[in-house]
Amino acid sequence: MIKKISAENIKELRNKTGAGMMDCKKALEATEGKIDLAIENLRKKGLASANKKSTRVATEGLIESYIHAGSRIGVLVELNCETDFVARQEQFHNLAKNIAMQVAACQFVEYVSIHDIPETIVIKEKNLEMDKDDIINKPEEIKKQIVKGRIRKRLQELSLMDQPFIKNPEISVEELVKQHIALLGENIKVRRFQRFLLGEGLEKKVDDFTQEVSNIISGY
Repeated sequence: MIKKISAENIKELRNKTGAGMMDCKKALEATEGKIDLAIENLRKKGLASANKKSTRVATEGLIESYIHAGSRIGVLVELNCETDFVARQEQFHNLAKNIAMQVAACQFVEYVSIHDIPETIVIKEKNLEMDKDDIINKPEEIKKQIVKGRIRKRLQELSLMDQPFIKNPEISVEELVKQHIALLGENIKVRRFQRFLLGEGLEKKVDDFTQEVSNIISGY
């Protein structure tokens, strides 16, 4: 016999996950009213369809900011979803904050994903790798394979979505976003970000700027 689920329980689960009312009701019935298990079931169900949601239009969301301790690194991130309802959810806000912190921590990241990297950058990186001394005398096919691997690694370094999540390096930022697509039931996209480093672009008389940036982010 299915346990009767109260409207309050359904509302609580909806507020925590952003899932539809009927999905929440079914998840609670399947778990005999246990909220934590219902959340997990909704997450697993959503993961299976996360890729299907990736083509859906996402024009709502928010712009999140993060200022690192010492006020020397700042980040702005635009995170999009499909509805204002999801945009107001605590989980969505936490995701935006975590992504902003990720950008602050990854000084070499310049693009949201590998697909956003201009072809001119890819060609430039390939040319640089092809001329390196350690492979210059290797057979052409071997050289191409080595360069292909190095380029893949280099492009991943530039891509936010390919970074290991700083709070759980076992998953990537892309996987983190997909988990939230599953949890909240909507397409979620990182549209853009901007990192601000105090003094960037200004002439430094004494300090080495690269070393200074490394020192700033070493707290992660």
